[in-house]
Amino acid sequence: MSANELKRAHVGKRLSEYAIYNGVVYLAGQVPEVDPGADLRGQTGEVLGHIERLLNEAGSDKSRILSCQIFLTDVDQIGIMNEVWDAWVVQGHTPPRATVEARLANPQYLIEVVVTAALK
Repeated sequence: MSANELKRAHVGKRLSEYAIYNGVVYLAGQVPEVDPGADLRGQTGEVLGHIERLLNEAGSDKSRILSCQIFLTDVDQIGIMNEVWDAWVVQGHTPPRATVEARLANPQYLIEVVVTAALK
């Protein structure tokens, strides 16, 4: 793949799961699809699993995350999300991150996470 070639993966009607351009992987917002009825701890673990799987598929990994945006329906529960995040993120490679409260597209979703990462 050349530096300025654009690649999209898992292309659907409304979005691609990720795009790669100029050595950077851009993931779509990841939400809990397997168990959207789970609590925030369960949803966070599922979403981080999706991110890790997609990054690996794209040729990257969680140690190469450049930026992370986290959307929570209840920012008062950030401590629960941070417990799962802290166990998952690669220490020494923690990315710049923003966490905000937001109303998400599906009322069952408690979290959505968007990341960009460098290719290996």
